[in-house]
Amino acid sequence: MRLGVLDIGSNTVHLLVVDAHRGARPMPAYSHKEGLRLTEYLDEDNRLADEGIERLADFVEEAVHMAEDKGVEDLLAFATSAVREAANGEEVLAQVEERSGVHIAVLSGRDEARLTFLAVRRWFGWSSGRLLAFDIGGGSLEIAAGVNEEPDVAVSLPLGAGRLTRDWFTADPPSPEEVRTLRRHVRTEIARTVGDVARYGEPDRAVATSKTFKQLARIAGAAPSSDGPYISRSLSREDMADWAVKLTTMSSAERAQLAGVSEGRAAQLAAGALVADAAMDLFEVDRLEVCPWALREGVILRRFDLLPGRLDQLNGGTPE
Repeated sequence: MRLGVLDIGSNTVHLLVVDAHRGARPMPAYSHKEGLRLTEYLDEDNRLADEGIERLADFVEEAVHMAEDKGVEDLLAFATSAVREAANGEEVLAQVEERSGVHIAVLSGRDEARLTFLAVRRWFGWSSGRLLAFDIGGGSLEIAAGVNEEPDVAVSLPLGAGRLTRDWFTADPPSPEEVRTLRRHVRTEIARTVGDVARYGEPDRAVATSKTFKQLARIAGAAPSSDGPYISRSLSREDMADWAVKLTTMSSAERAQLAGVSEGRAAQLAAGALVADAAMDLFEVDRLEVCPWALREGVILRRFDLLPGRLDQLNGGTPE
């Protein structure tokens, strides 16, 4: 069937159309995205501003028409941390649904981690053994580990690159004191999870997903995305430690000149690097392998694993 997935993330809203069926590899057929950066529309009361709601509703309406034009049979829409944690999140989704007719499921942080882990497991296969997976989004960091398709542990922390940039940096580049303060905060938050993850055993393979990790790997020398998804890409702890220092001393404009770094994400890459560096160091990961599949693919895979139904069934992992 032709399936449409509408991903309302903290940085980007993305319509992905794929051709797939149960047991098959999803084949991308069409992609349309826009960097709305919803976290930037959160006011001091953590409410999404009217302008952000309007832009989101416009995109969803546009996505519905595009999906119809592309022959989509089923459209799944989900939102992550920016909408999930907004004080008026339910109101926002009700307004968008009223305008577009699209029901948008809100994924919990744990389910983000679970579904991303599913995508990583399917990509690398059973021979990978115990996997440890990291995903840095705009609003949160997801960590999951396990030997099966359902992870033994799945954690979501409010350490997204966009969120941290907005809340902790006031200058471009940030001052050394701001960098030290954020670095300390990030490491404290991640350190609290290490024991919960490590008690299940050492990973056989450590994996990273998300645009932030892909960009970090690229500037550290990994192959460009134009070489395709099947090229092996990785990021070493040594390189990550070096770049975590360099990126915090560069302006957004200077970061945007680096290979593989988009202008829209350059501002938050320094904070993302501090999170990646802390995760690799505290979990004692010498090298991360970059997985081209992430949350969207996990949603698609789970959709074909479940009986027909709304995306709400993804929360908790079993149909009602």
